[in-house]
Amino acid sequence: MNEDDIRQALQSVEDPEAGMSIVDLGLVYGIRIESGKVRVDMTMTSPACPVASYLVDESAAAIRAIAPEGTDVQVDLVWEPPWTPERMSPDAQRRFGWS
Repeated sequence: MNEDDIRQALQSVEDPEAGMSIVDLGLVYGIRIESGKVRVDMTMTSPACPVASYLVDESAAAIRAIAPEGTDVQVDLVWEPPWTPERMSPDAQRRFGWS
């Protein structure tokens, strides 16, 4: 399992408000894989996001689905640097009119 595998798993996690994956929205800031551990830093488009805990839980579940049994998975919300539309994939930017 590598960072690309984790990113692919997170591609299946859709923000219900935006109707797009958290990866395409640019919400995934960092992935660290260590022996028996996966750590993901992610953000929301706004600190007031009503689905933040849902997205954290769904992200952890998506990673656990592909990780070896017993892997310690932790998804942390971070607010620095602040999210901006420039973090979105080109497809997401086009969809939302940012490009």
